[in-house]
Amino acid sequence: MRAVLQRVSRAQVRVESRVTGSIASGLMILLGVGLADTAAVAVSMAEKCANLRIFEDEQGKMNKSLLDVKGATLVVSQFTLYGDARGQRRPSFIAAARPEQAVALYEAFCSALRKLGVEVQTGVFQTTMSVELVNEGPVTILLDSDKTF
Repeated sequence: MRAVLQRVSRAQVRVESRVTGSIASGLMILLGVGLADTAAVAVSMAEKCANLRIFEDEQGKMNKSLLDVKGATLVVSQFTLYGDARGQRRPSFIAAARPEQAVALYEAFCSALRKLGVEVQTGVFQTTMSVELVNEGPVTILLDSDKTF
């Protein structure tokens, strides 16, 4: 599983002209599901996202987590995080999970965040979405459950 976390002051996602998810301060999470991912990986990744200390404390140091600041998340599925463009001009997506597997694990990830007490807003799985956000810092963190980066 791969995730791009962006610390935001606001974010929203639209499908056509309808807002399907919107948050104030918290994390915008773009989530990609890989072929080898499991429900346990989804839970572990959700816990990592919720507990990662990337929010500033009173001294301006990144010492607080999403849980500490009581922030929300906007989680948007993005299979293109598994795009492999090494040595070619057109990315290959063969490492991305098929939609049936990906939607179940995407939902497991969102559910795990909710169980931790995090407000979760979402996009719409397997549709074209428009995402707007204000990245604060800017702070952007890449996570990979296989620890390839």
